[in-house]
Amino acid sequence: MTDVLRHRPGYTLRRAANAMMAELARRLATIDLRIAEASVLLLIEHRTDATASEIGRVLDIQRANMVPLLGRLEEAGLIERRPIDGKSQAVLLTALGHQRRAEADAITTAFEDDLMARIAPEHRDHLVPALGALWRAD
Repeated sequence: MTDVLRHRPGYTLRRAANAMMAELARRLATIDLRIAEASVLLLIEHRTDATASEIGRVLDIQRANMVPLLGRLEEAGLIERRPIDGKSQAVLLTALGHQRRAEADAITTAFEDDLMARIAPEHRDHLVPALGALWRAD
């Protein structure tokens, strides 16, 4: 059967995203991390004041999903929470979290290098801005 949808941008984008995220998930699994977990570690690397709600907002993760996500990272010894004020807690990397973040960064960088190598050189500079225009559109 011919894939009559292959020329539709939305369909092609979904297929590409699914394939790439499956590949990244496979690579991160080698260090026992999920994509969302690695994203949190990368996001809070240099922060001492990042709250769960801020992390969720930046990564577009619902509060109901942030609780178990941060729970898994805390249980694994990768993050800890410290009071910022009377009602807020900062999410911080532990020493082990810094080590795992570095591993996740190396894996993600290699993955992104491999991804970009699949794109024709003349299109590489335009890929990220074009994708950003799609998800940042109001």
